[in-house]
Amino acid sequence: MHLVYPAVLAALLFCTGLYGVLARRNAILVLMSVELMLNAVNLNLVAFDVWLRDKLHAGQALTLFVIAIAAAEIGIGLAIVLLVYRARGTADVDRLRDLREDAPAEAREDAPVEAEKKAEAAA
Repeated sequence: MHLVYPAVLAALLFCTGLYGVLARRNAILVLMSVELMLNAVNLNLVAFDVWLRDKLHAGQALTLFVIAIAAAEIGIGLAIVLLVYRARGTADVDRLRDLREDAPAEAREDAPVEAEKKAEAAA
């Protein structure tokens, strides 16, 4: 088997995933693009394992670890996206620049200074 075919296919998959991460605004589509990139890496690991004829099959073993980590990553990522969607009403990545909630003026540390400025401006 030639190594060129799976390597080119993996490069195309990785570039497609990279484009998806950089161009998409929906958080779920970004997670899907990350998964596509990880699958391209898995294809390279298995292809090089077969090409090198490794007796320990280290590439295939590492692929299993990457699949397990990807499954955990997608589970945690989807949970975070669902929580953000419930709190904000959108899964648009551009609108979620900062994830902190805006606290009321009374609860912030600079509230007394801000209150004094408002009182001086009103007078």
